[in-house]
Amino acid sequence: MGIFQSVIDYILNLGSAIFVPLIILIIGLIARMPLKKAFMSAITLGVAFTGMSMVIGFMSDAVSPASEAMAKNTGISLPALDLGWTGAASITWSWSYAFVFFAVVLGVNFIMLLLNLTKTLNVDMWNVWGKALTAYLVYFISGSLVAGFIAAIVQVVLELKMGDMFQRHIQDLTGIPLVTVTHLMNISAVLMLPVNIVMDKIPFFNKKADTSALKAKIGIFSENSVMGFIIGVLLGFGAAYGVSGSLNLGIQVATAMALFPMISKMFMQSLSPLADAMSEMMKKRFKDREVYIGLDWPILAGRSEVWVTAIILVPVFIGYAMILPGNQVLPLAGIINYSIAVGGLLLTGGNLYRMITLGIIYTPLYLYGATYLAPVLTGLAKKTGAVDLKGGSITWSSIEGPEFRILFAEAANLNIVAIIGFILFIAMFIWLYKYMAKEPVPSARYEDVKS
Repeated sequence: MGIFQSVIDYILNLGSAIFVPLIILIIGLIARMPLKKAFMSAITLGVAFTGMSMVIGFMSDAVSPASEAMAKNTGISLPALDLGWTGAASITWSWSYAFVFFAVVLGVNFIMLLLNLTKTLNVDMWNVWGKALTAYLVYFISGSLVAGFIAAIVQVVLELKMGDMFQRHIQDLTGIPLVTVTHLMNISAVLMLPVNIVMDKIPFFNKKADTSALKAKIGIFSENSVMGFIIGVLLGFGAAYGVSGSLNLGIQVATAMALFPMISKMFMQSLSPLADAMSEMMKKRFKDREVYIGLDWPILAGRSEVWVTAIILVPVFIGYAMILPGNQVLPLAGIINYSIAVGGLLLTGGNLYRMITLGIIYTPLYLYGATYLAPVLTGLAKKTGAVDLKGGSITWSSIEGPEFRILFAEAANLNIVAIIGFILFIAMFIWLYKYMAKEPVPSARYEDVKS
């Protein structure tokens, strides 16, 4: 077992930019792609992931200090330190059972494919740690290791079904055939669904409002770089950066917003040949059955609606932290809430009016979720020694799926309210699945902005 864990640790240390393309290379060869073509697809995917990670990091490095300065200007001081996903990942990989979840993820996926319960093959092994984190949280809260493993299995199933339900919408948004996203952050769409359905009845929310459609209405101001510049400058003024600092932040955000769609095209260049090869193989062997390739969320990062929503919600996040009773978290490392932005993108088809409204309504869920989990993550950090606590408590302000993780953990504690809540959550997930099956793809939704 120690040797196996050492092998897993070595693979993880390669990083997702090596690990995921390696899997894609193997799948390409299995699908009978020529070696040269499969190798080029894998290399291009590695470049795309690396480039996207660099730009996301650049954006975060620019926005996070401004957010921290804005928070300090408010004078608020809250006890739980937001370490973001990196702190949670460090704790998770320090757990002795963490590496077992590779087998859990692969096993559940293959069984569901064999039984035709999913069309999604999840190759995003880098995010196995998210399933292990869920198991560890549930285990810590409930005291049941079995409940932890069951929670992880349920999460794998839900992620695969989300891959199925969102695939045609993701294909429409990205232009990449037979590719989907298998990340827990998409589950934010479950609780957003009722409000989105209410917005279906309101004319204002039924106009096309993605960045392309808005060009007809606001012209140059809908360009990625211009939107990024304006939002960055406003954020800079909110952080009291002054004119020079605000203009520099504006240029930094504009640069990232301009680069995102350029890099996203490389995902298409990489994955389209693989999708064609997989499609041909499945037609020959499984009577035209389709298989979707499940990947991490950055394949959606080229959609500027994600970034416009996430950055506009920064001051909203901080404002809620100041006024919500019982909140103990000042969002810093997790200040860019990808869960709300990406889940909102998939649910609404990139309608900015809806995405921003949903973000304003549902942001408190993450602060209260992070407040609840602060003693849990702090306890796990003490147990593993993975994070230096320095006498304080830690949490993650934009943790993905806080409702799923907390409800399951409390249900495992036989909390009757949580049991009912979890059953309702699963019922709402099924409702979302059926809703998205009927919903037109993003390019076919809403009225033209000119009408």
